[in-house]
Amino acid sequence: MIRKIVQIDEEKCDGCGLCASACAEGAIQIIDDKARLASDTYCDGLGACIGECPQDAITIVEREADEFDEQAVESHLAVLSARDDVQGSRPGSSADTLACGCLGSMARELPAGVEVEAAPGGDEAERVPSRLRNWPVQLHLVPVNAPYLRGARLLLAADCVPFALADFHRRLLDGKILMVGCPKLDDAAFYRDKLAAILRENDIQELKVAFMEVPCCFGLVNLARQAVADSGKDIPFSTVKVGIEGEVMEMEEEHSGLPA
Repeated sequence: MIRKIVQIDEEKCDGCGLCASACAEGAIQIIDDKARLASDTYCDGLGACIGECPQDAITIVEREADEFDEQAVESHLAVLSARDDVQGSRPGSSADTLACGCLGSMARELPAGVEVEAAPGGDEAERVPSRLRNWPVQLHLVPVNAPYLRGARLLLAADCVPFALADFHRRLLDGKILMVGCPKLDDAAFYRDKLAAILRENDIQELKVAFMEVPCCFGLVNLARQAVADSGKDIPFSTVKVGIEGEVMEMEEEHSGLPA
C-alpha cells in the first residue's frame, strides 16, 4: 500500500539517537552509528521524530510500505523493554553500549571461510576456516531486524555447546546464523519473546537448537518451541543433543505444524 512513512537521510545523520528516543513505537534504532527504520510496520508516519533531529535528516514521504501494525509494535516494544531491563541500554538503540564502552550489538555480517592460523608447530591440516557469519552472537544482543537474519537458517546453541563439541563449526554452524544463550543463567522469558519476534519479523528458513545433555539445558529447546508457536510461523525445527564428553548423542527433526 502507498502511505506516509519516515525517510532518513543517512548522509546527514550523525547517530545522535534523539529521534530514536522520541519514537514511541521504537521504529527507529541506531545501527552502525546511523538512525535506521527498524521496520515499516512500526512506523505510524506521524513524524514525532522529525522535530528532534538537529541535522534535518528526517522527512515524511509517501511510498509503498507495509501497513502500520499496532500489535507488532506492542510485541516489539516488549522485546525492547525486556532488553533494556537486562542491559540498561539507552532507549531506541540496538547498538547497546556495554559496561566496557564498546558497542556490543552492532550488527555485522562476516565474510565466509576466513582461515585461522595454525597453532605454533602445527601443520597445514590444522588450518580450518571459520564458519561464523554474524556478530553479535549472544541472543540478547542480536537486533530483531539485523540484515543477516533475512531468509536465514538459524542455529540456537546453548553457551556450552561450542566448547564441548570440538568440530562445532564444521558439523553444526556451516551455512547458519548463530545465536547463543543459557536457559539456566539468562532470562528465559525474555529469550522466548526475543526469538519469537525474530521469527515473526524475518523470513526464517530453519531453526536448529543445539543443547547439552544436562537436564536444565533442555529448557532452551522448550523456549524455542514456544517461540515458534508464538511467532505463528511454519518453520522447520530440529534439535541436536551434545554430551559433556563432546559427542553428538541425538539428532531429531520435527516441524512446527503451524500455518504459514
